[in-house]
Amino acid sequence: MEQTQERSGADGGTGGAVPGPRPGETGAALELLVHGVGGTTPAEMLDDPRTVRITGDHVAAVFRRTEDADAESRPEDYRDRPVPEAYVWCNLTSGNGTRALWLLLLPFMVVNLAHWMRPTARGRIRTVRLYGLLVRLTGLTLTVLLVAAACEVAIDLVAWQCAGTSACAERHSWLGFLSPAASDGGWWSAPGRRLALAAAVPAALTGLLWYLSLRTWRAYESQQPMDRSTDPEEDAGRTALNRPGFWYGRRLVARLRAAHTAAGLLTVAAAVGVPAARFDRAPGGPALLDTLGWLLEAALAAGTVAVAGVTCRRGRSENRLDRELDRHLVRRLPLAALVLLVLALVYAGWSRPGWTSTGRLPGDAAFGGITLVQGLLVIALAVTAHALHRTLPGARTAIRGLGGPAVAMLACALGGVMTGGVAQRVSDWLDGTGAFLDGPPVLLTWQASVIPPLLVVVLLLCAALARRTWRLARAERAAVEDEHPGETGDPARTRRIATARAMAGLTDQGPLIVAIVSVTTLLLGAAALVGALTTDRAPADAARGTYAVVHGAAQTAQALGSWLIGLGFILFVTWGRRAYKDASARRTIGILWDVGTFWPRAAHPFAPPCYAERAVPDLTWRMATWTRATGGRLVISGHSQGSVLAAAAAWQLAPSARRRVALLTYGSPLERLYGRWFPAHFGPDALGSLHRDVDCWRNLHRLTDPIGGPVRLPGDSGPAVDREPLKDPLTYGRTELHPLPAPILGHSDYQADPAFAEERRRLLARLRPEAPAARPGGRAPRVPAADGGPADC
Repeated sequence: MEQTQERSGADGGTGGAVPGPRPGETGAALELLVHGVGGTTPAEMLDDPRTVRITGDHVAAVFRRTEDADAESRPEDYRDRPVPEAYVWCNLTSGNGTRALWLLLLPFMVVNLAHWMRPTARGRIRTVRLYGLLVRLTGLTLTVLLVAAACEVAIDLVAWQCAGTSACAERHSWLGFLSPAASDGGWWSAPGRRLALAAAVPAALTGLLWYLSLRTWRAYESQQPMDRSTDPEEDAGRTALNRPGFWYGRRLVARLRAAHTAAGLLTVAAAVGVPAARFDRAPGGPALLDTLGWLLEAALAAGTVAVAGVTCRRGRSENRLDRELDRHLVRRLPLAALVLLVLALVYAGWSRPGWTSTGRLPGDAAFGGITLVQGLLVIALAVTAHALHRTLPGARTAIRGLGGPAVAMLACALGGVMTGGVAQRVSDWLDGTGAFLDGPPVLLTWQASVIPPLLVVVLLLCAALARRTWRLARAERAAVEDEHPGETGDPARTRRIATARAMAGLTDQGPLIVAIVSVTTLLLGAAALVGALTTDRAPADAARGTYAVVHGAAQTAQALGSWLIGLGFILFVTWGRRAYKDASARRTIGILWDVGTFWPRAAHPFAPPCYAERAVPDLTWRMATWTRATGGRLVISGHSQGSVLAAAAAWQLAPSARRRVALLTYGSPLERLYGRWFPAHFGPDALGSLHRDVDCWRNLHRLTDPIGGPVRLPGDSGPAVDREPLKDPLTYGRTELHPLPAPILGHSDYQADPAFAEERRRLLARLRPEAPAARPGGRAPRVPAADGGPADC
């Protein structure tokens, strides 16, 4: 039975220099376990059904075995063994099925990832800032695109086109009170008032995004890291992850939240006010309304400039904890945009005799402009990333430093496809025969038509990868036979092992997949933009036959794309709910989601919340306060994503405390995923500095693991960290110890391998009370392992 007991393992240290053991301190060792993506229970981590919570809450906490709850008061019992603790953080990324709705904000999360994919650079501070600025502007366009799509559906398709057409309004009785053809001709039947009423939908969406961003920030990201002064030794680090303010982006998130909320409200105001202003500028219109329309548009333009200016301001302050807020800006900018929205609603609702709903609202130019700006921003981002990558090129950096621009392109593509597909599906639903409505803007229709050819490219790519994997699996069979001479009498067993290794290698093809899909998306997006611009132009007589074929193919692709986006939406939400409820599904797709939500919200405030801004301070506080209170040292043991959290927490320690930490990682994506895709923060220099700073670091991996891999430090440091790949399965055939066939473990159950116990024993041997402490500014002397083997890292 799990008990709850709040204990303090420290005396409230500040995380500065950690002194040696004081009188009465035992120097006891702590083993801190951190689980991976799938999550687990304290009982499973500690191998004991009776656990007690030492510190934390129901979201994330540190547990011990019940018998170890008062370990500090019995130091003599732990002279030859460590105190085991388990940090359980799975509730930060999982919960009830409604949290799957965060997947609908996937474009925001993806563009936020692009911010952290900046290449490693030497100098070039201004270029680095330009990179962050371009990503923030790209994120701003995604917010405008999402709100504009809601405006297109609610204001244009429903309130303007369908409610203004008697045939469509009759098919949907719930729009009867808005239709001017109704017998009573109600007050809401005026076009401007219909638009004002429909504006409640995108305005409510903007408010919901603001509320979710604020609420999740308070729950996850308001946890303050340890406030420590920057040590001169920190200058030797090669990553920003060791800076005191890295995991505390309070000021930037609040500023961006204000800017994006204002941008959404201004988009709604423009969708309502601009059509009314266009009608008032027609010959014979009222002079007063014409003047008010010009004033409203000028105010909207000024608000747009203000939002862009706020977004362009300096980004994160990482060298210190930035506790100050731009309170006047955070409060007044959204409030000013809300006032403009109210004025736009009042202006549009003014009585205008003779104004009728015909055609579609002027949204073509708006969506075309957003698409063009996004394309230019991605191209500028690619040029900037290439310039940064040239200063310090890395052989294993994903897409030669262009990972950020490629991912930003995918974010824009996701936003465009979702926008076009939803608008087209709603239009098809409202207009069952296709004869009543003009439908969404031409560009959105063309964007929906991009889906089928993009799927064809993806299927061809998958076929090529499947062929490559099949050929690699055949080649791996020989390697499996060489590793088990005289045992390989089962071809099916050999084939399964070889296939598992080949399938695990697909992870390393991720950069190629992203590059091809991004380039294809850019080209198809440009084709959609050109197609939208040329749709209304009559072709030359000589090209009528060709034009008819192209137009017919485009219509077929548009209809198919519309249905595919509807099916994709259902599958998207279904898979998201399953991932939160089913452990196997969460392990399958959880690593991608956890990579995305690991990083702070630095480019988009409406992205899903960052769990690491809670988990990393938790681990840092626990490690620093333990070493301060007991004078002891500790092993932090992380699996999968837990190894990334462990490394990030170790970087946050003061250098003197970091030298008392030994690191054991297994199934770790530190280099294979993070090092390649986020080279500025997890590149070779960063991981090398971590290896030099901690007391010892050992890493375990398997060839059958699709996520974890070697750390690949250059020179002599590589073998010092990485152990040879573990056997998987443990035995090929049946043995005395394994009378039944051993399973292929892949990414799970590293503790089942004897090598894990061996490495753990060697690390813990360095933490025995009689072991000499680390020399000031250097490493500890060589300490013999418990089994007589070397334990020096």
